[in-house]
Amino acid sequence: MYTKGHVTELGEFLKVCRAQLSPRTVGLPESGAPRRVPGLRREEVAHLAGISTHAYTRLEQGRAPVPRTVLATLARVLHLDDAQRDHLFELAAAGAREPRRRPVQKVHSQLRRILDELSTTPALVLGRRLDILGWNPLAAALLTDFDNVPAKRRNYARLMFTDPAFRELCLDWRTNARTCVAHLRMEAARYPGDPGLIALVGELSVADADFRQWWAGRQMTGLRMGTKRVRHPIVGDLTLDWDSLTCAADPTQKLLIATAAPGAPSHDGLLFLASWTAERDEPAQDAAV
Repeated sequence: MYTKGHVTELGEFLKVCRAQLSPRTVGLPESGAPRRVPGLRREEVAHLAGISTHAYTRLEQGRAPVPRTVLATLARVLHLDDAQRDHLFELAAAGAREPRRRPVQKVHSQLRRILDELSTTPALVLGRRLDILGWNPLAAALLTDFDNVPAKRRNYARLMFTDPAFRELCLDWRTNARTCVAHLRMEAARYPGDPGLIALVGELSVADADFRQWWAGRQMTGLRMGTKRVRHPIVGDLTLDWDSLTCAADPTQKLLIATAAPGAPSHDGLLFLASWTAERDEPAQDAAV
């Protein structure tokens, strides 16, 4: 039995993929007559995949299981890249799973110890839906004071799209924001019908027009690594290399760390910010003792 979330996600993904292709792209003759919809028609995709139009329509509507051989053929016919192909298979697999309530996540103890050990490297742990599960003092000094964000609203994508200060901090905001959308899209493929994700997507769709547009576009770029530029009020502009490391004990949790090449101005800026953070926190620690 396919879930309602699966019907929506799989069908919409296939529609978007075929809408991005033209008959000429896939080697079909063009009649020159105007088309009511952009891209390929259902019957054209079915012809290229070697299945009936009725069978393809049922697949696009989520009313039939999709054999892996057909998925592989559709990925080739629709010219999907590796990320899009993986996403297609995720959607098909998720459709056969019954939705279930998932427990509230807490940062894994091993990742918590790593955060505590990193004093000159900004680091935070992201969970499902990009929930912020943990961070070290330097990440808070660099990005935002996560302690001041209510736990239920402590989400990286929510901050990216709804916090003006967070948006101003990110000099490459559009790139970073689109990566967040792509990550949430892949999460939706793995867990269709997840109430928490549905609520988050609904909230951000109402709050931001860019989110609505990118969510419909179904870009498939994972949150793994890349260069991010930030404009910090204390240390100025920084260019940082971010890496995402998956927790072996809990693959739904990822450790994000930011580094800069030794001797580079951004590296010196991180060291200064780390020193400033330590000096700022020292009185509170002394008072506690």
